Amino acid sequence: MPRFRIDIEYDGGPYFGWQRQAGHHSVQAALETAIAAFSGEEVTLFGAGRTDTGVHALGQVAHFDLSRDWPARTVQNAVNARLAMADETVAVLAAAEVPAGFDARFSAKGRHYLYRIHNRRPPLTVNRNHAWHVSAPLDAEAMHAAAQRLVGTHDFTTFRAAQCQAKSPIKTLDRLEVTRDGEMVEIRASARSFLHNQVRSFAGTLKRVGEGGWSADDVTAALEARDRKVCGPVAPPHGLYLVRVDY
Repeated sequence: MPRFRIDIEYDGGPYFGWQRQAGHHSVQAALETAIAAFSGEEVTLFGAGRTDTGVHALGQVAHFDLSRDWPARTVQNAVNARLAMADETVAVLAAAEVPAGFDARFSAKGRHYLYRIHNRRPPLTVNRNHAWHVSAPLDAEAMHAAAQRLVGTHDFTTFRAAQCQAKSPIKTLDRLEVTRDGEMVEIRASARSFLHNQVRSFAGTLKRVGEGGWSADDVTAALEARDRKVCGPVAPPHGLYLVRVDY
């Protein structure tokens, strides 16, 4: 039974997150429906990350099995055709047949996220629902300096959603960088894996630093408190993008 890997891009706005859920439209369900429509097989899609409602992806990865050995290009083109017919905001960027042992989630060695803050007074138009609109001026250099306090191996309980299902709050954060390009402030985070809402919690906390309400020492104190109540505000989902997964 051949196994296929697909690399996926999607606008998460219309979906109730990645994971299939009864009574809600999800990215997983949209893809499974498209795969079944062309192949005649009911499949279960396994993704590298379960993005929340409204979160976007530039490089999500998933795998699934089919009984027929379709050419990978046929899989890509046929799934994209079905997605387009259904008016889904999802696209398969690449498809490849992979060894049976490949697992989109458990074979991953690194995940890379981007959080975008559009920092200007006027309301957003083009970037509406694709970046967090923050009208108060942000000091990106101060945000970057504070972000370095979070890099490394730590107990990230403060930055973990209450409903997070991870067995341990201890994670190793390889990179957390903040840069500015004109009006856009970008936060880039890299790690093998993340806790639920971890990147959005980082973004909300660093925004507080950028506004001058917190210092880098306050971020360190919040981390060391291991207390969700002292975290900064959780940034909205529509600024977050799953950029790439490494294998």
